Amino acid sequence: MQIISHRGYWLQKPERNLPQAFHRSFDLGFGTETDVRDVAGQLVISHDMPVGGELTLDGLLDIMAGRNLPLAVNIKADGMAQVLVRTFARYGHTNWFAFDMAVPDMRSYLHANVITYTRLSEVEPSPAWIEQAAGIWVDGFEGEWFSNQVIGDLLSQGKQVCVVSPELHGRDHRRLWQQLLDFRLQDSLTLCTDIPEDAATFFK
Repeated sequence: MQIISHRGYWLQKPERNLPQAFHRSFDLGFGTETDVRDVAGQLVISHDMPVGGELTLDGLLDIMAGRNLPLAVNIKADGMAQVLVRTFARYGHTNWFAFDMAVPDMRSYLHANVITYTRLSEVEPSPAWIEQAAGIWVDGFEGEWFSNQVIGDLLSQGKQVCVVSPELHGRDHRRLWQQLLDFRLQDSLTLCTDIPEDAATFFK
């Protein structure tokens, strides 16, 4: 199992998606999930509407400093596929995937040969472009609706799987983590969590 942080490894919520959270995550060997959108021709890191002064994607990759840790890129705006490809290529960073884009925009990522994850949740029971997608982002908005059989079936189809840890939605993580112990040796499974050090200890 791979473990990635959520918007960097932050200790206080105001640190989310800020340089100190990314430094902490990468220095400890954890990749991260982060949010990318475009502003005036630049790619910036921002979950919500940018207000100015956001870290750029180039700045995040400077912090990465060639370590090629996994990056899950949450796509917050349409039309960015080609510029994302060029930006990652410029830094030689190959360990990344894109997800959460609008369904019509997803086609541009598939055509650009970007590793693309589709979504599966209790409100998205039929993932878009599932045959073409390299992976599945498994989420539970109101609870952990999925069994290990669901995850195992996806893995058996040759899909990468990233599971959202419940604390991202304000719920206790312990029950799901116990459930996922069966997959702790599975390299094709990733856990996205706000507490990556705790996860690394639990799943070691």
